[in-house]
Amino acid sequence: MVSVGERAPDVELVDTDLRKVKISSFKGKPAVIAFFPGAFTSVCTKEMCTFRDSMNAFNSVGSQVVGVSVDPPFSLKAFKEQNSLNYTLLSDYSREAVRAFGVAAENFAGLRGYTAAKRSVFVLNSQGVVTFKWVSDDPRVEPDYNKVSEEASRAK
Repeated sequence: MVSVGERAPDVELVDTDLRKVKISSFKGKPAVIAFFPGAFTSVCTKEMCTFRDSMNAFNSVGSQVVGVSVDPPFSLKAFKEQNSLNYTLLSDYSREAVRAFGVAAENFAGLRGYTAAKRSVFVLNSQGVVTFKWVSDDPRVEPDYNKVSEEASRAK
């Protein structure tokens, strides 16, 4: 699992327009990387919409928000459009990022062989180093959004 003080793994994912995006492409300003288990589920929708509604706070401290799930990019595009999400969503359909960050939820929801992302948040500074992490083993638990915002404002 990635720890605070370590450089974030530079995995390549796909955005909702099927463009390849590396985690290192978010260098230059702080980034909030929010892993979520699945699009169109109640808690994930609430979480991603809370980030959407908090974008002014993140923008005011020069931070960017990125949502990551194992959902296909096509589903993420519909999820993004349906919820008017104003930040990047990335598909980790190969499960490379969840494994590299140490947040793979194996046999998710009792589905043998299905790996999702644990609900987790990593704040990266402008050099791509993890300055804060939060990981939940319970997919129903949301992050402390105020704490994430605080940590994003401290990451330079």
